[in-house]
Parts: sequence; C-alpha cells; structure tokens
Amino acid sequence: MTRRTDWAEYEYAASGVPRGRGTGGDAGSAGEAEHGHGSAPFGDDESHGGDSPEGGSPRGGSRDGGPRGRRGRRRRGFGETAGAEDGGALSSSRAEQEAPPADPVEQARAICLRLLTGTPRTRKQLADALRKRQIPDPAAEEVLSRFEVAGLIDDSAFADAWVESRHHGRGLARRALARELRTKGVDAALIDEAVSQLDSEQEEATARELVARKLRSTRGLDRDKRLRRLAGMLARKGYPEGMALRVVRQALEEEGEDTEFLGNEGY
Repeated sequence: MTRRTDWAEYEYAASGVPRGRGTGGDAGSAGEAEHGHGSAPFGDDESHGGDSPEGGSPRGGSRDGGPRGRRGRRRRGFGETAGAEDGGALSSSRAEQEAPPADPVEQARAICLRLLTGTPRTRKQLADALRKRQIPDPAAEEVLSRFEVAGLIDDSAFADAWVESRHHGRGLARRALARELRTKGVDAALIDEAVSQLDSEQEEATARELVARKLRSTRGLDRDKRLRRLAGMLARKGYPEGMALRVVRQALEEEGEDTEFLGNEGY
C-alpha cells in the first residue's frame, strides 16, 4: 500500500525534533540544505490519497465498518503552502511552533531552514515569516543575506521554476503568472525575465489544449453560451481576450458550429 508523504514531515525531520506517528525523513536534511546539498521538491496539481492514521479506520471505510465518502484534494503546486494566502503570507507550521533558540540570528536561521526544507520560498516570503515571529529586522536581514549568498534563496530561479510548473501544470498564461509572482514578492525585472520564457505561439497552443479538454462538457448548450464559457475559462487563466475568442471560435467551427454572427463585445 502506498504511503502518502506530507512536506510537513520533512520539516519535522529537518528541525531535529522527535518524529510523531506517521512521519518520516532524514534528520540531517536541514544541515545539508544550509550548505546547498538538499533539493526542494516541485509539486504538481494532481491529487492523491493516503493511508489512514495509525489506530484509525481502514482506507475508504468508517470506524464502524461502514462506507465512508472521500473528497479529492488538489495537491499543492510548486511553491504553494498549506493554508497560504495569495498575498504570500506563510501559515505557521507545527515545526515553526517549536521553541526557538534564544539568539535572534540562530532563531531566524532555524525558521528559514524549516521553511525551505518544505518547499522553495522567495526572500519576501521568508522575511514575512520572520516578521510574523517577531524576529528583529537586523537579525532577519543578516540571515536572509547569508542564505542568498549560499544560494538557498534565489528569486530568479524561483520565478523560472514557477513559470515552468504553473504553465504546464495549470495552463496559466503570462499575465496570470506575472500576477502570481508579484504576490510572492518577486522583483518586476525578474518576473519579466521569467515570463519571457513563454511566447505567443506557445500560449496559443496551450489555450487550444485547454479548450479541447473543456469542449465536451459544453455540448448541449447554445452557441453563445459555449463561447462565453470557454472564453471565460481562458480569461481566468490570463489569456488575452482576442486570443481567447479566436481559439474558441476555431474550436466551435471544427465541431460544425456557425460562428460567423457571434458578437465581438467580449465576455
């Protein structure tokens, strides 16, 4: 039986605290991360299940033996955190709640190592986490700068990987990707450089794939409603209005829909 692994387990292992039931990992991974030997996992957008906790009911069943309904959960994507808001604020993990060292610099170092063990972060995300834990600004700046020199914080690499993961995993266009990176605190110049990986042709090819997957679910609806629903889906993912309308019209025409008299007022 496959066992699900949460990133929080790696945070526990990195911090050196005792592992609870159902957790795992190498207690030496935090030290390796500081010296650049660790690697941060990239997630995708598919959901997966896991075994029930120790002492609990079997997978798919309730404690009294009856059936138990399951609701799928979206697996976190690259750079996403459980309970994190779009503005980049980081939620407190169990590892963060452990008693920190007395020295503010060592306290800041421990917090950053735990957070970076779970998933890549930007400098702003880490700075916000340290501020939330009331770490003095001089200590926070010293640790963040030291981590940047060591390569543990790299906003440019973060932005590049974010664009790659979110475009191929979620089909997001350049506009939506830039908006997300801004909420993570990435510098505007680094955002422009990262989203330039995508050109208009690649965006349009991805838009066509998205429409092709969604097209079947709109069958049976009237022509205008299908157009607006499909184009609206592309708009929410950051595609330009002109491109979205063009891609959707071509897809509908291939199904035999007459799109000659469809309005151009937008969606």
